[in-house]
Amino acid sequence: MTDSASLPALPTVDDVRAAAEFIEPYLSPTPLVHSELLSERLGCHYSVKCESLQPTGAFKVRGGVNLVGQLSAKEREDGLISASTGNHGQSIAYAGRLFNVPVVIYAPAENADPDKLEAMRSLGADVRQHGRDFDDAREQVERVAKEERLRYVHSANEPLLIAGVGTIGLEIIETAPDTAVIIVPVGGGSGAAGVCLAVKAYNPEIRVIGVQSKLAPAAWRAWKDRDLLVRAEMQTEHGGLATRVPFEMTQRMLWAQLDDFITVTDAEIREAIPRLASDAKLMAEGAGAASLAAAWSLRDQLAGKTVVGVLSGGNLSLKRSVEGFAES
Repeated sequence: MTDSASLPALPTVDDVRAAAEFIEPYLSPTPLVHSELLSERLGCHYSVKCESLQPTGAFKVRGGVNLVGQLSAKEREDGLISASTGNHGQSIAYAGRLFNVPVVIYAPAENADPDKLEAMRSLGADVRQHGRDFDDAREQVERVAKEERLRYVHSANEPLLIAGVGTIGLEIIETAPDTAVIIVPVGGGSGAAGVCLAVKAYNPEIRVIGVQSKLAPAAWRAWKDRDLLVRAEMQTEHGGLATRVPFEMTQRMLWAQLDDFITVTDAEIREAIPRLASDAKLMAEGAGAASLAAAWSLRDQLAGKTVVGVLSGGNLSLKRSVEGFAES
């Protein structure tokens, strides 16, 4: 949690529009793919926003490019440090390589995805490992940033990151202005906060629903209780959803604009991965498949509506994908 007095100003929809203009030379819009099979099974008009097709395989690169590309000369020279289970780290490393900025990423020492670690290293990041999970790594980063005088990039409490990922929402409404519901996976909450910011300015009647694992419900609990002083178990196998504490900037935005927030089981998320592959021909990691798991759970509420599920990432390890499809 962050002291409110130390938080920068919350981003605005104008910041999202500026981010769209800034990142345009570096990142192409991702497709919105309508799935007839998923629509039939869900009883709604269901499309998938394919952030898995970003150059890093996940939505976070939008925020990374927007933030790193606008650093001061001194910040670029000093370098950056952040914590990540993989996708956020890849986004900062990708942008660091793009703008010639050195990057240090701390990842968990336990149960880290070796494919994501290698992906961050291949993008030029100095990858270090510490602790049990993301939050242990994040706390270590906060100490090391001061010692090594690096610019700490928080994975959620960064207006330029949130504005960057908010461009997902702009692209959805440009492609499908009749969208009624958007479902967004939540770990730290930057994706859901950014989407809310973009789409609510266009049409406040569009419902934005967040989804998190029942085995890592910190953000859900903070949203439900309107309280940042929560800690929750973190036992999910899906790294993009694996946070133990809520983050203040994204929570304050979600409190103001998110319409609903649900949790699903890890088993429901696992079932959604091969369902996306078979019915929509799309590869998703667990966090990316959570939106479909939520749609499955809410299908009675979604009946007949135009629904977009954000496939936030497709960085599923080969070992896990083979095991998952073998079981399905």
